[in-house]
Amino acid sequence: MQNAIIAYREENHDQLVDIWHRAVRRTHTFLEEEDIQFYHHIVRNGALREVEIWMAWNESQGPTGFIGLDGPKIEMLFVDPELHGQGIGSRLIQHAGKIKGTHLKVDVNEQNEKAHAFYKHFGFVQTGRSELDGSGRAFPLLHMEWNQ
Repeated sequence: MQNAIIAYREENHDQLVDIWHRAVRRTHTFLEEEDIQFYHHIVRNGALREVEIWMAWNESQGPTGFIGLDGPKIEMLFVDPELHGQGIGSRLIQHAGKIKGTHLKVDVNEQNEKAHAFYKHFGFVQTGRSELDGSGRAFPLLHMEWNQ
């Protein structure tokens, strides 16, 4: 199972939280430490169990990234920061398209320019913008859709 996509397993929960934490520290440079701790608590204590999670899996490394789906909406996509640029995120999106259809949606933090560029490169287009994130905090979101 080298580079497979597999369903969430509870036994990998802490590894996924670790991937999330390290990826956020690397990519969400606009967040303050208190913000990271706020979201970390949410991810560690339930967010991964509230959506459909698929893990990028490497037999020798375990999970290398994950995508969280709520129907056709990508609620989260995080890849081990040491493995960025190796196609893991793209494979996770392709998997989501196969199982949910090719009309995917995602909200991206406006300040996360690399994530915005990643989705844009993948063919997502911006359809709107919100001043607040899903937790009501002042981190604007760009609403994007993928129609393949």
